[in-house]
Amino acid sequence: MKMPSKRFDFDVAVIGAGSGGFAAARTAAAAGLKTVVIEGGREVGGLCILRGCMPSKALLYAAEMRHLARMGKTWGLRIPKADFNFKQVMARKDHMIEDFASYRRKQLANAKFQFIRANAWFEDKYTLKLFPLKGASKSTPASIRASHFVIATGSVVSTPPLPQLANAGYMTSDHALTRKNLPKSLIVLGGGAIACELAQFFARFDVKVTMIQRSPHILKEFDGDAAEVVEKVLRREGIQLYTGTQLLDASQTPKGKSVTFDHSGKKVGVQAEEILFCLGRQPNTARLGLGDIGVKMDGPRIIANDQMQTSVPHIYAAGDCTGPHEIVHIAIQQGEIAAKNIAKPKERLKTDYRLLTSVVFTDPQVAYVGLTEKEAKARKIPYLAASYPFNDHGKSLIMEALDGFVKLLANPKNGKIIGGSCVGPLAGELIHEITAAMAKRMTVHELAVLPHYHPTLAEIWTYPAEELADQI
Repeated sequence: MKMPSKRFDFDVAVIGAGSGGFAAARTAAAAGLKTVVIEGGREVGGLCILRGCMPSKALLYAAEMRHLARMGKTWGLRIPKADFNFKQVMARKDHMIEDFASYRRKQLANAKFQFIRANAWFEDKYTLKLFPLKGASKSTPASIRASHFVIATGSVVSTPPLPQLANAGYMTSDHALTRKNLPKSLIVLGGGAIACELAQFFARFDVKVTMIQRSPHILKEFDGDAAEVVEKVLRREGIQLYTGTQLLDASQTPKGKSVTFDHSGKKVGVQAEEILFCLGRQPNTARLGLGDIGVKMDGPRIIANDQMQTSVPHIYAAGDCTGPHEIVHIAIQQGEIAAKNIAKPKERLKTDYRLLTSVVFTDPQVAYVGLTEKEAKARKIPYLAASYPFNDHGKSLIMEALDGFVKLLANPKNGKIIGGSCVGPLAGELIHEITAAMAKRMTVHELAVLPHYHPTLAEIWTYPAEELADQI
């Protein structure tokens, strides 16, 4: 292993042991750099494992299984009562998450880099002052010096836009994923991925849910036609959904909690036992001292270039603390690129978001890769689009999964696929066919003649591909 200069204790210090930080540390250590990871969180594992992707999807799958059981008569099945034990639902989730988290802890303990449990603050551009956590090793140094840094501190729940919410009291997604019992009623503030997923989860376990969204549609990063499908399904399942709103007030009442908002020029008030705050997350950078050492920021977000380098050349950033996308595989890619650029500065790898993929695990699922129509129009990129509905497709008819569609975007001159969207059954799986096609820069002509087994969900992609191929 390469030894750092006598001026420094380490070649690379990584702040944060989540997905982005672990990827950076592993890559740096593999390149022979003396590396340390500093983690100040109460638990070790990162947002995805502990409070994000894995626990939420485990619970969503349980809710989907109950929903299918309740719909059994659709297929001629007699399921008298699809009852449930919520404590067992949560216990299974907890067991799975502990397995994932314990594996990550073992990876950190047995890695080729040093692991320190402490909070960190930049004393200067090359020195981190460490504040050991309770129970940390007594040998934890008071400070360390490194020639390079990778900041991967993730994100925290955003500050509520309405001060009265603090007085009314609310739970966040972190609390929602660890509840031991179900509220009878729930007000969900927000319409992003987390809000939609958790709203449907609670509704499918018999909670009366009201959603309040600021924008004209939920899932505003997706095309409006995709969002409208999910809105229709959420309302069909009994969720009261308000869009195009402005929050006015929140308070505690004898019966629970109340939220007042403007909707289409009218003042509306709703009450529920609990409020779920899902109005986004923000970079977790407040306690690092970055402003004092000249790291340029956009609010709490660290500004980094496509090489993951900040305005201070030897300091890099990866994951949710820098964005622009709060997605696990992007954080991992960014962490690896940061570490490789530190290890081999002459090669200078760059992040490429051409194949950016996003998935929302509602039912129906929503996914896209590359460009959406909304983004293509905003960037004035020429395109042709074609779509095909699931309610006219063999396999989805068998499954009674009739909501939604697939859509392809293509370059109007050469037919290269530049984007794909799917709202429907297993959209998170189906979108990867278009990810693979775009990775190989395929045209709609090539996709249209690609053999697909019948009847499968995947063959639905051939229909918009054929339509675009005929046009180009």
